[in-house]
Amino acid sequence: MTKAPSELMTVADFCDRYRIGKTSLYREAAAGRIQLRKFGAATRIAREDAEAWAARLPISAGGANVTP
Repeated sequence: MTKAPSELMTVADFCDRYRIGKTSLYREAAAGRIQLRKFGAATRIAREDAEAWAARLPISAGGANVTP
């Protein structure tokens, strides 16, 4: 049995929180880097999935990307 997500964000909430556009979010989902959840026609992102996605983003040091 899988654990239910603790909190679900709307696409708009995710985009506002992480300062990313909807097109970029759907591109990240298509690439398998973030999981979207569907409830009927509604699309949601689990907070723990969002935080894991943000933690995997490259860190920039002096203009160069550094992979953690």
